Amino acid sequence: MKKSIIGGLLMFNGTIICLTIIILASCYIPSINTWRGTKLWFVIFGASDLKNAESLFLGVPFVIGVTLFFLGLLVLIIEYFGNNKV
Repeated sequence: MKKSIIGGLLMFNGTIICLTIIILASCYIPSINTWRGTKLWFVIFGASDLKNAESLFLGVPFVIGVTLFFLGLLVLIIEYFGNNKV
């Protein structure tokens, strides 16, 4: 039961982090005028070789959020399919 709660909290925190960054980036999209690729991913990750490029550079927190999400999902899957000795 503890592992299920821990997995659920990890997954929830990862979801909150990623969705917050995506919402912030989508609000920031109209103010950029130079980008490469899609605007959303450019706003989140940025590019170091473009001069005067406006980006949030939130790639590291976004990757941490994705990692937390999949870590929590992995814990829940292991807990669901694990051997329960009752």
